[in-house]
Amino acid sequence: MDVYSKEKRSEIMSKVRGKDTGPEMIVRRLVHGMGYRYRLHVGNLPGRPDIVFPSQRKAIFVNGCFWHGHSRCKRSKKPADNAEFWSRKIERNMLRDRKAKARLKKIGWKVLIVWECQIKKTDAFIETLDCFLRVTA
Repeated sequence: MDVYSKEKRSEIMSKVRGKDTGPEMIVRRLVHGMGYRYRLHVGNLPGRPDIVFPSQRKAIFVNGCFWHGHSRCKRSKKPADNAEFWSRKIERNMLRDRKAKARLKKIGWKVLIVWECQIKKTDAFIETLDCFLRVTA
């Protein structure tokens, strides 16, 4: 049973953003601080990546662990209420993510998936970002 009424839950969920999220803003600040310049949410690329480096043909998706079904994360635990709905929704998100990544790779792009929980391990995360962006091959 949800602790909120159906109306209150609807209000809360309506405020969940799809872009310019907290984790995305952190990644953008880090990348900018490392000296890289990028474009945001490029609509003509599969999946509309969050951060795009056109000259390097590299893209970063910043995924929320819950919304994108991060299998190795406690944040991705599905709610007990309306479990069937959430399972279907998250499965569709995961399928869409896999297709977008495959399509980007097929057209010659390198893709990095950043999970919300990764960002908290700052040193390791910065190293991952640097390695992804520095390598040009």
